[in-house]
Amino acid sequence: MEKEEKKIVNNGEEDEMEIYGYNQCRWKLVLVAIGVLCTGGFLLLLLYWMPEWRVKTTCKRTTLKDCEVVLLRTTDEFKIWFCAKVRIVRSLGTHPLQNPQCIVDKVSSGYGGHLCESPFEETSNNLNKYAIRYFTHHSIKYFWNDAIQSFDLIKGLDESISCTSIHNEHSTGLTKRMRDYRKLFYGVNEIGVKVPSIFKLLIKEVLNPFYIFQLFSVILWVTDEYYYYALAIVIMSVISIVSSLYTIRKQYIMLHDMVAAHSIVRVSVSRADQEIEEILSTDLVPGDIMVIPANGTIMPCDAVLVSGTCIVNESMLTGESVPVTKTNLPNPAEHPKAVGDETYSPEVHKRHTLFCGTSVIQTRFYTGELVKAIVVRTGFSTSKGQLVRSILYPKPTDFKLYRDAYMFLLFLVVVAGVGFLYTIVNSILNEVPAHTIIIESLDIITITVPPALPAAMTAGIVYAQRRLKKIGIFCISPQRINICGQLNLVCFDKTGTLTEDGLDLWGIQRVENARFLLPEERACSESLVKSQFVACMATCHSLTKIEGVLSGDPLDLKMFEAIGWILEEATEEETALHNRIMPTVVRPPKQLLPEPKPATNQEMELFELSATYEIGIVRQFPFSSALQRMSVVARVLGEKRMDAFMKGAPEVIASLCKQETVPDDFETILEEYTKQGFRVIALAHRKLESKLTWHKVQNINRDAIESNMDFMGLVVMQNKLKQETPAVLEDLHKANIRTVMVTGDNMLTAISVARDCGMILPQDKVIIAEALPPKDGQVARINWHYADTLSKCTNSSPAINSQDIPIKLVHESLEDLQLTKYHFAMNGKSFAVILEHFQDLVPKLVLHGTVFARMAPDQKTQLVEALQNVDYYVGMCGDGANDCGALKKAHGGISLSELEASVASPFTSRSPSISCVPNLIREGRAALITSFCVFKFMALYSIIQYFSVTLLYSILSNLGDFQFLFIDLAIILVVVFTMSLNPAWKQLVAQRPPSGLISGQLLCSVLSQIVICLGFQTVGFMWVKQEAWYEPWTTQSDACNLSTAADTNSSQHDNDTLHDEHNIKNYENTTVFFISSFQYLVVAIVFSKGKPFRQPCYKNVLFVVSVIVLYIFTFFIMLYPVESIDSFLELVCVPYQWRITILIIIIINAIISILVENVLLDMILWKVVFSRDKQGEYRLTIPQPPQDAVDHWRSCFISSLFVCRKKIPKAKYMHLAQELLVDPEWPPKPRTTTEAKAPRSQENGSYQIITVT
Repeated sequence: MEKEEKKIVNNGEEDEMEIYGYNQCRWKLVLVAIGVLCTGGFLLLLLYWMPEWRVKTTCKRTTLKDCEVVLLRTTDEFKIWFCAKVRIVRSLGTHPLQNPQCIVDKVSSGYGGHLCESPFEETSNNLNKYAIRYFTHHSIKYFWNDAIQSFDLIKGLDESISCTSIHNEHSTGLTKRMRDYRKLFYGVNEIGVKVPSIFKLLIKEVLNPFYIFQLFSVILWVTDEYYYYALAIVIMSVISIVSSLYTIRKQYIMLHDMVAAHSIVRVSVSRADQEIEEILSTDLVPGDIMVIPANGTIMPCDAVLVSGTCIVNESMLTGESVPVTKTNLPNPAEHPKAVGDETYSPEVHKRHTLFCGTSVIQTRFYTGELVKAIVVRTGFSTSKGQLVRSILYPKPTDFKLYRDAYMFLLFLVVVAGVGFLYTIVNSILNEVPAHTIIIESLDIITITVPPALPAAMTAGIVYAQRRLKKIGIFCISPQRINICGQLNLVCFDKTGTLTEDGLDLWGIQRVENARFLLPEERACSESLVKSQFVACMATCHSLTKIEGVLSGDPLDLKMFEAIGWILEEATEEETALHNRIMPTVVRPPKQLLPEPKPATNQEMELFELSATYEIGIVRQFPFSSALQRMSVVARVLGEKRMDAFMKGAPEVIASLCKQETVPDDFETILEEYTKQGFRVIALAHRKLESKLTWHKVQNINRDAIESNMDFMGLVVMQNKLKQETPAVLEDLHKANIRTVMVTGDNMLTAISVARDCGMILPQDKVIIAEALPPKDGQVARINWHYADTLSKCTNSSPAINSQDIPIKLVHESLEDLQLTKYHFAMNGKSFAVILEHFQDLVPKLVLHGTVFARMAPDQKTQLVEALQNVDYYVGMCGDGANDCGALKKAHGGISLSELEASVASPFTSRSPSISCVPNLIREGRAALITSFCVFKFMALYSIIQYFSVTLLYSILSNLGDFQFLFIDLAIILVVVFTMSLNPAWKQLVAQRPPSGLISGQLLCSVLSQIVICLGFQTVGFMWVKQEAWYEPWTTQSDACNLSTAADTNSSQHDNDTLHDEHNIKNYENTTVFFISSFQYLVVAIVFSKGKPFRQPCYKNVLFVVSVIVLYIFTFFIMLYPVESIDSFLELVCVPYQWRITILIIIIINAIISILVENVLLDMILWKVVFSRDKQGEYRLTIPQPPQDAVDHWRSCFISSLFVCRKKIPKAKYMHLAQELLVDPEWPPKPRTTTEAKAPRSQENGSYQIITVT
């Protein structure tokens, strides 16, 4: 076979994968079958766990064109393998959007194609049909594409289809035959979330490697007659499996119910012959024309509007329950000057696209003309389908703790292997029976790798999840709680997260004769009621009445409420009567109209006109985020000429107005408002020509309306900070956690809010990066501007109180000296240009980037990814509006919205307050430290017991069954489940817990305790043999000189004989048992650390009580032996003096363990050695100053950095910060430009940076 070059599917996408082709090989299958039989089915388990091995051991490599099985591997850092079976569908064509010439003949003869469920089904009499090969992966079908010689996704009408072709080619509808043809490719239009049966879930859960190991352990213990602990492990495993099954099935049912609600509805479609047919939504395919009913519906697919208008609630997707107006897709053929023949995209044309799962509330239509939408995507390809897929198939959690846990388990397996070999060799040398050798050597493995470890590790997370629930934070991904303990950067959405959800009208500033008037607080006054300014506020919006209640965009709503006008919409009957869309009418309340003077008969007509002053909205051009404006055509009752009103971003509106109407100080006034954090909207007006009739207005292009306007002034809105925002951000800063703002708002407003809430301190510099794409032969460039500091405008800013801005504490040490910091700010357009043309600059910019304004939803996700690429642990906090992707991508995403959009977020807060962020981090840190404590304790438990057994194996002895039971059940399980109960520390600290088990501090802690415990066990084991009274123990031994009953019954004698065979009862066993029992309790106390991440262990009442009771009981049976207990635990009587010696050994062991852990490691080693990591990390997360008078401090700082820390920091962002400290060109100087010059070879996508002043 010729080696085929590596193929990629989903190239450039998040789920990009390598793909390889294989065919089944019979002789390999036979060999594998033999292997499965020889290993008792274990090989089958290995192949089940590892798809790559499964395919490679049963198949041979071939080309993709001829393969029966495909092997897929993700190209991300996880490199996960999947396999899928290739199937065949027989069809009349090779592409769903083609119109095969033979389709009419073939289908009309009653033959529409069928799906071959078995691979490579051949049908000799269907020679005219194409065999289309495909496979299914993660609910998406991949079809063979001859053009690229690989498998590929088949798109609907959402890719490479022009707006013109949507109107001209796809707006006629499909015939039934064509629909059947397309359905072969696209399948059923359904987002199917199947709830697996309990049996399937059980099998999948039980086949987990840990449970298989537990099964092996239980079988071994039962063989060794160790029934009680085996039963305990079985009970624990059953409880764990049942709770896991309950949780998983509950989540499946919840997701199924969310998706199933309204997923199958009856819809009306328009066929090619204009006939209206009612079908099930599951039968829809891309290209179908769906008729939207007047009373609304739940969208079962993604569709683009081609006629009419819809009001839609998109809360399922965006988290915002504000209704959105959707208009029909403009036809470029009718407006050739408008946009040209651009390619349709659901994201770009979202104002014209109805998304699956969203609710159409009502429609607006022409009489006799239906509201129609063309289906563009179905099933899992829809926006809702993609959301559900991301929940069904989440990316694995990449966290150092879990990687290290597997490494540590591997280490324990190696240790177990050594013990295994030692046991076999020692037993053979001592001529032990083969049966005993097998059991004892395998037993050493179950001792070294504790089967209770998974349950013990889960306990801390379960307790943390319960504590989070109590404070109103719900978690659907418990494993992420530990990761939240490592967060060192949190991104915040602005509106609704840092600030209040709604806007309040602060005031208006009108323009007359190209000059600004003084600001006015109220817009609803008699003097202004008939002004064009108020008319613009009354008409230029997208508000609508839904069941009598005014609803729409919050900003529009606030502006309309501020003038106190009344909105009335035409009923369906009125619309039908007038044979056109009746205009929406707005009018002021009567009390606002000027008091009429006593009128004469001649003035009566004028009086009636003034008394019924109202404005009809004739045409609406909805708000476009790309254009940053909206406009309307309106007509005042009684006026002959119509008016055009426009509102939007001030800079955009000013550019569309006659320059003589724009005040000279426009930019100055605007900058003053935006610096104070106000949201500013500009208004403009123009009288339209009298020749423009109602009919012409309905067909006019918006560019013809939105030009030569008269600038009317500014509406100033206030977006207040939430009360708790500054305090929460101050807590995060004190804890050395970076904060970043990601918003869709204006940049200057965002910078102002960042200063207000303390994200940017008063003395800090803000550098605005304005990136421009390549244009007219010029390369891409970045212009650098330094924004003015807040202190320059605080005198004219009464809205901001400088006392409200938290000041970060200056650290005492020279290395942590607080220097003037700099922050980068940029908008979404600049961010996109930098990502594309300045890839080398991205890490430097995100290292100090604090404000990212005008960011689109996908750009928020890209930013989170860019931050993760420099090794930040990123948290994301948003209100669910457009934050879904970022919430999923972040290490810890927390949604402040309980709407359906939050199902993608690992955490959801019941209260819409960012105070949940520090709470989540505190609980995450507590859970992480608990995981470390439990893991360290379980590791020590394994090693202590392993060494105890190894020592006793050397004299052909062992611990007794009930000794094992006492240690495993009474001590270990009780301690491990109570030591996890410590609550989180009450405040965040600057120190962060280690991220992995393999770190200097943790390894020193574990290794030092191992050495201490092994040392004291060895001392006890060797010392007892040196005692004068010592002799090898027999049933007649009596080291205590205690009188024993001479008569013993036969059963007792038989038991003693049995014990002699196992050699359990001896002085070494009793000594090792007592010393090791106390060692478990000592290391439990040593490892149960409190401050600074958890409450002290003495506040954990259950743990304290458990340890005290176990101490008392163990001391009691050691110092005051009770014959029945000794007999039960198979202990022998030793002299009282030796008991006191054991007590002294235990006390010295405890003192040394506590001193080494709490004094030597925590106070000396941690502060001298490991604190450099902490200080370096803190130091490096503080952005450094530009070229100011700090060179002296910088040189000191650098020298101390490299003298104290010779190793390179592990985190990329820390390493990068070190490099930037010695870079004289960074940060960029003000009023300079950085150009990107593409080199000759762009293989690595690198760019040469040229800075131009």
